[in-house]
Amino acid sequence: MLYEFCAENFERVPAAIDAGARRIELCDNLAVGGTTPSAGVISATTNYAHEHDARVMCMIRPRGGDFHYNQDELRMMEMDLGLAVSAGVDGLVFGCCKPCAGGWALDELTLGALVMAAGCATEECKREPIDITFHMAFDQLSPEAQLDAVDTLADCGVTRILTHGGAAGTPIEDNLEHLSRLIECAGDRLTILPGGGISTANRDTVAAALGVSELHGTKIVPLEV
Repeated sequence: MLYEFCAENFERVPAAIDAGARRIELCDNLAVGGTTPSAGVISATTNYAHEHDARVMCMIRPRGGDFHYNQDELRMMEMDLGLAVSAGVDGLVFGCCKPCAGGWALDELTLGALVMAAGCATEECKREPIDITFHMAFDQLSPEAQLDAVDTLADCGVTRILTHGGAAGTPIEDNLEHLSRLIECAGDRLTILPGGGISTANRDTVAAALGVSELHGTKIVPLEV
């Protein structure tokens, strides 16, 4: 089982890796759902993780709030992901939605621009393609729209989708049925990464119920408070 620890900056990264986290989702400002960490934090975390057989996924998000970005914010995200790739991260984490009648839809134009920017950045650094996780912006979509979005994200080259499987704050156990539908829909095209409300207390139960090999969370490995 691969445990992805959601880290706010570098502070708890060493302890999380010691506790069994083999991948770090690196963010700042978890109080607003995570934003892009500083260049120094990205570099230090990546160096440490690679020295200790762990990987780093870097959050690319210029602010809290919704996931609908204007052109200025898109340029910021493209610049930030370029810096992250040059620092050696193993993957990028981003998501984008746009308003639609009755809620939110996948913003395919912004998604395409970010995926293209990631590809250009890896080529410039003479690196192999890196992982891309579409984060919990996915949970803003309706359940039906999520199934369609899986197809689009897979076609765009997204590696995995981080999702709670339901509304924020609901117990993950209440969302297992929908998560199973997403996993079936994704097949072997991309990975569904369950997160939100998964801890050392229920991680084994959730993994067994879904048949997954990756789990995500801030409490996914045992850490002292």
